[in-house]
Amino acid sequence: MDPLTEMNRPHSLPREIVLVHSSDIHVDDGRNDGTAALSAVLEAARALGADIILLAGDTFENNQLSAGVLDRAGALLANAGMPVVILPGNHDPALPNSVFIRGGFARLPNVRILGVTDEEAVPFPAFGVEIWGYAHRDYFDMPPLRGPRPRSTQWQIAIAHGHYEPPETRANPLRPSWVFGDEEIAATRADYLALGHWDRPMRVGNGVVPAFYSGSPELARSVNLVRLAAGGDVVVTREPLIRQDSSERRSERACSQSRPALLRNSRQAMRRAGGLWPGSPTSETAG
Repeated sequence: MDPLTEMNRPHSLPREIVLVHSSDIHVDDGRNDGTAALSAVLEAARALGADIILLAGDTFENNQLSAGVLDRAGALLANAGMPVVILPGNHDPALPNSVFIRGGFARLPNVRILGVTDEEAVPFPAFGVEIWGYAHRDYFDMPPLRGPRPRSTQWQIAIAHGHYEPPETRANPLRPSWVFGDEEIAATRADYLALGHWDRPMRVGNGVVPAFYSGSPELARSVNLVRLAAGGDVVVTREPLIRQDSSERRSERACSQSRPALLRNSRQAMRRAGGLWPGSPTSETAG
């Protein structure tokens, strides 16, 4: 069998798959270098041995950021050392002139952007994982969750950016935009739902699907560690961020590399993952 075909062939793995989930990082031009929170999340993911990083919306503060901060963010992403899946949120929707296009992030081999590099889903056959979700494509209201999606892998992870409303207040005419509730969560039939839009970490829904907000790294000071166990369990813990000064030093080192070196590091990370390229902490277990 051709090596590329074998690498991309879905199969069951006997080992645990490790995901790190964060959101609402809000890289911007206004605070320090604007990329410290992104650096801290990536540093934590490396320390935790993550296979894939999920960024569930509002990675960037807006679509008008300067070239300088986009270059710094691109350097950090290219040097993540693992695949990064990004969902555009209401602050950074997938517009034709979005930061994802202007910053060249779509060209980084280890970065996948829903609504930009991939329409709705990103498969990782070597991990037996598919990650799917619906990008914000403008600044107007939209349903963040639609499902289910036909399952083609052992694990299916949904990702969404919006506001959870419990049943008792769902009929409130003054509710925020980008709303979903228990019914939409259950309809995904996902093994884990990675949520963004809230700054505080929280589990939501009625328990049919494990649905978690990670909270923003600035306020939560943590990431969600999601372990997909070989036996079928999904174990979710909150893990603290690495010290900020360490992340800032790594950010400076990453930003000093040339563009060819960044692309080379990015490709090496994706080859290790076997992806398709034309492919305090609280523990909870969800059966």
